[in-house]
Amino acid sequence: MKIKKMRLFSIITAFLVFAMSPLETVHAGTGSAVLPLKDNDLYALSACLMDADSGRVLYGKNVDEVRAMASTTKIMTLIIALEYGNAEDTVTISPYAASMPDVQLNVRAGEQYRLGDLCYAMMLESYNDIAAAIAEHIGMAYADIDINDTEKRSIDDSRKCVSAFAGLMNDKARELGCENTYFITPNGLDAEDENGKHSTTARELALIAAYAVKKDDFNVITGTKQYSFCEINGKRNCNVYNKDAFLNQMSGAFGIKTGFTGNAGYCFVGALKSDGRTFISVVLGSGWPSARTYKWKDTRKLMEYGINNFFEQKIFTTVEEYKSVEVTDGIGDSVGTRIEGELSMLISSSDEVKVVYELEDSVKAPVYEDDKLGKAIVYVNGERVAIFPITASEDVRQVGFNWFLKELMKAFCL
Repeated sequence: MKIKKMRLFSIITAFLVFAMSPLETVHAGTGSAVLPLKDNDLYALSACLMDADSGRVLYGKNVDEVRAMASTTKIMTLIIALEYGNAEDTVTISPYAASMPDVQLNVRAGEQYRLGDLCYAMMLESYNDIAAAIAEHIGMAYADIDINDTEKRSIDDSRKCVSAFAGLMNDKARELGCENTYFITPNGLDAEDENGKHSTTARELALIAAYAVKKDDFNVITGTKQYSFCEINGKRNCNVYNKDAFLNQMSGAFGIKTGFTGNAGYCFVGALKSDGRTFISVVLGSGWPSARTYKWKDTRKLMEYGINNFFEQKIFTTVEEYKSVEVTDGIGDSVGTRIEGELSMLISSSDEVKVVYELEDSVKAPVYEDDKLGKAIVYVNGERVAIFPITASEDVRQVGFNWFLKELMKAFCL
């Protein structure tokens, strides 16, 4: 009889206790980098090396300082052209586009070209008039203008079209998480308006490039050494040659874009593949005239640092059976948990990987399989890189009248 009373008491007096468990930490990956890179090893005022797959900064020098970006702007111009335009579109050159300063293809108002051909001319030779023509053609659909005839369009209406295109560039930048990037021109000429200066940061330019190199059509264009095309009406034949010397300087190099203005200095965004890894490099303000080779030297140092120090490692894997969590008011007194997720990243021997687990001590029934009961947070060098939910691995039904009735009957029948 005493046993019956104890069992009844434990069933009827179930209660809830809820709290958060202490943080549990796991350390991994400490040591010294094989070939350290110091800020004063680079000429550039700002620099960034990024893992294109994860978007993680592997090395940074003044990565968040806002700077002019010159013709590296055209990376975003090409992204928008590929996403909003059609390679077979006919682009008619306006007087406004034809008036752009050097570097130019020297197109004339009224000439017509395939949009796809102009994308090659813009990226390989960095022609400013071509970037403006592309922007005006695509921006026309988003601008408030009265005349769609390019040859009759006023300079002001052409500017409205280009401004609308810049709006698309800024929308894409926000979408990619770039909060300190502002586009005014499609060609990267120094500019300023009521909202700020045409500018970016090394980190955000790397993010834009990392997005771009995931597009096969983007890589085909920027990796082409030489390209030939004709004006649609046969007025001229054009041959353009890639000015990206980095393509020939390192094995695996496949882009991307040079740049120079008086405010920006020499700039370059590079891309390189090595043993399944994809690196993005950015150098801004890497010398001024008489130092045009600095950008190549800086880029090689960044890429060599990445190649020699960062290798893919699995830093988190699924945990099928994690800890149990107490369940109150449930048919069972606990529920198992699991953590589903896989994470591999480029990691160096000097990186510190930390996993912090947050799990509830107690939950109230009912609990259903896959209910979230906590989370595992992965940090690399203090920066959060991933969160995986900790979930219930089974159902635990709530104690109800019918269950109490059955248990009472079992107890009295003992």
